Amino acid sequence: MAEIMSNKAAVPKSRRHIAEYDYVLIWLALALLSFGLVMVYSASIDIAEANKASKHNPFFFAQRHFMFLVVGGLAAYGVFQVKMLQWQKYAPWLFVAGLVLLALVLIPGVGRNVNGSQRWLPLGLINLQPSELMKLAAVLYAADYTVRKAAFMHSVKQGFVPMFIAMFITGFLLLMEPDFGAFVVIVAIAMAVLFLGGLNLRIFTTLLGVLAVSFVVLILNSPYRLQRIVGFMDPWADPFGKGYQLSHALIAFGRGQWTGLGLGGSVEKMFYLPEAHTDFLLAVIAEELGFVGVAVVIALFAALVIRAFQIGRAAAKMERHFCALTAMGIGVWLGVQACINIGVNVGLLPTKGLTLPFLSFGGSGIVANCMAVAILLRADYETRALQRGKKGS
Repeated sequence: MAEIMSNKAAVPKSRRHIAEYDYVLIWLALALLSFGLVMVYSASIDIAEANKASKHNPFFFAQRHFMFLVVGGLAAYGVFQVKMLQWQKYAPWLFVAGLVLLALVLIPGVGRNVNGSQRWLPLGLINLQPSELMKLAAVLYAADYTVRKAAFMHSVKQGFVPMFIAMFITGFLLLMEPDFGAFVVIVAIAMAVLFLGGLNLRIFTTLLGVLAVSFVVLILNSPYRLQRIVGFMDPWADPFGKGYQLSHALIAFGRGQWTGLGLGGSVEKMFYLPEAHTDFLLAVIAEELGFVGVAVVIALFAALVIRAFQIGRAAAKMERHFCALTAMGIGVWLGVQACINIGVNVGLLPTKGLTLPFLSFGGSGIVANCMAVAILLRADYETRALQRGKKGS
């Protein structure tokens, strides 16, 4: 025993702390981010080379994406230093700050309009998309709200109505941009966290029905959303109009077959498929790496979501309910957004304008995703510390 203790003392402190971190989660995130960098370069090289704004630099988008990864990594490091108790304390204020940013976007002359959508705040070299940060704020707020209202989860008035008002305001601001996709993701986060936090099942199922009807009404009352639905249901009816983007995405999937045409071999990315390096990056992956490449991406996301729920379950066993709901909420966010993007790319869902987390080009999304992983790591880190303390006692 003395020999074992002396050997342990001889091991550097940094080595002894290896077990404190979830390296499975870290490697999953790094795998997705690294793969995304490679595929963004592959998907954007032709567009960048022909773009005057990029000075015909084929590495333009890849360089910017790498810069976003660096910023995301620095943000993640800073976020990891903050204790979960502090995140819980300031969750309502972060949510309010998110609402303020969403409102600023809508002010003429402040927000930036791109392709008919006003979703960005110009900050010199980069554009901030508040809806991406709002997803993280929604996770934290929903987790904190559910913990605070745990005793009222059986009541519509006390348990659900305050959250409904918060989501209504958020939804109103997002639909004014418009950003229907972000609204769907945030509603999914809020509903999932409330359900996981113990919301009455009868209330939950009733609300799901109300939400379904509300989404149908929103679609029917908006001509452009209705057109997207029509184009999604039969893209070949108007392949040069409403169904143009989806038809070319499907062509990319068809060309890729099992193993793809090889990295860099995509034809659809050469000005045929719009947003090839952002919303439709998966179609390029399918064309170049085939079914195998797409299956790997789906497997990585599935493993990430499962790991988030495992972290949440471990925290719940230690009665760290905010950590548990935050971890599961992040899992729901990343899983739902990935499923929507994948569904859009393969024609199972109408176009939503949502990027593929960790992979698609976009600074705000990458930074928000990195911050989410850092919070997951922090929740797991604190849970492991408590477990070690419990075993030691």
